[in-house]
Amino acid sequence: MINILIVEDKESFREYIKEVLKTGDFKVFDTGCGRNAMEIFKSKDINLVLLDLRLPGEDGIALAKEIKKIDRTIPIIIMTAYGTVDNAVKAMKLGVYDFIEKPVDPDRLLHLVKRASREQRLLRENIILKEELSKRYGFPRIIGKSREIREVAKLAQKVAMGDTTVFLTGASGTGKELFARAIHSMSPRKDNTFIAINCGAIPSELLENELFGSEKGAYTGAYKRKIGKVELANKGTLFLDEVGDIPLPIQSKFLRFLQEKTFERLGGEETYKVDVRIIAATNKDLKSEVKKGKFREDLFYRLSVFPINLPPLRKRKEDILFLAKHFINQFATELGRGKKKLSPRTKGLLKNYRWPGNIRELQNIIERAVILTEGDTITPEDIGIKESFESIESEVEITDEMSLREASSIGRRIAEKKLISSVLVKTGGNKSKAAKILGVSYKTLLERIKELEL
Repeated sequence: MINILIVEDKESFREYIKEVLKTGDFKVFDTGCGRNAMEIFKSKDINLVLLDLRLPGEDGIALAKEIKKIDRTIPIIIMTAYGTVDNAVKAMKLGVYDFIEKPVDPDRLLHLVKRASREQRLLRENIILKEELSKRYGFPRIIGKSREIREVAKLAQKVAMGDTTVFLTGASGTGKELFARAIHSMSPRKDNTFIAINCGAIPSELLENELFGSEKGAYTGAYKRKIGKVELANKGTLFLDEVGDIPLPIQSKFLRFLQEKTFERLGGEETYKVDVRIIAATNKDLKSEVKKGKFREDLFYRLSVFPINLPPLRKRKEDILFLAKHFINQFATELGRGKKKLSPRTKGLLKNYRWPGNIRELQNIIERAVILTEGDTITPEDIGIKESFESIESEVEITDEMSLREASSIGRRIAEKKLISSVLVKTGGNKSKAAKILGVSYKTLLERIKELEL
């Protein structure tokens, strides 16, 4: 259940918004004045705020500022009939999530609310937890002790203080946006806006408008000027998620923007210059996309000045149980389910599962388990996954060009992976017990685990 606070002086409009939100899994609190809004916000677990920019005798931007002082991660969506460039920029600099003009389109409002709620949950879904900064580095606390994640964190710390374009790569669910936010929070731009745009979630015909904005009359239905994300991010950081999904015609325009930091709004002739740091991210192999002609080579090299690859969860086995315990404590508290622990077999299953969905999948599985577990111990049945070896077999490809000996070698590798993984699950990850069952020395088992990348 998502708790939403509506701050709007007109009761009829509040009722309209409440009616729109009835279609989702939302609990709504509403008020017509800022003072009451702050009381509700402090006493309730509010996840998102819908705020009128102009309240009788009060300033909506000032109220947004007060809310952000209490919780700077809370998404605030400004609603107003008085949309101006100055107000939009001022609000976005406070970290306001988005700006929607009255009369409110119910579909757009629902889309924004759902997207904002979903993105806030990313703060709970990845390796970087909470927004508390460490005293030494100013880097959000990282759950995990693996060498891979520590190396990534060091790279992020080193690049943060400059204006170098950063290119984050990695599979979905590995925490790319949270690393982007962490880099911004450590940079000299940290007091200015961080604007994120998911290039893959916006239809290609709308993406240019979202990026660069448009003038009144630029297209059918453009009744007002729209400020693009590039302009709103001025003096701050622009995060381009799924940058590999930018259509080719827009890639050329974006390349020019990267080179000169200038742009024109759709339907306009005036050229604007901005001061923006770019952080881009993708889960695609852009080198391959370049070879296929789907991504510009010159844009690829402009973006990949400082690449950082985020490792998949299966490459961070040391961190899996740390993350699982964190999510257990988090959801047990949120859901009022009491303290929970993992059984030895469950620990082994979690450590040896392949995690195709990475940390996001782990978080979802733990949330489900906390809800289903009746006692204080989470069993393999509670987590609802079985060790699957399909992913192991999919790692190799048998071709008719191979010799029988080569194919036999691959078959043996798959069999060893299956057997060792299965025994490790049964022993709860205890390698000494697994070595005895398998009839090999502890040292030999460790060598095979390393060689087979288990």
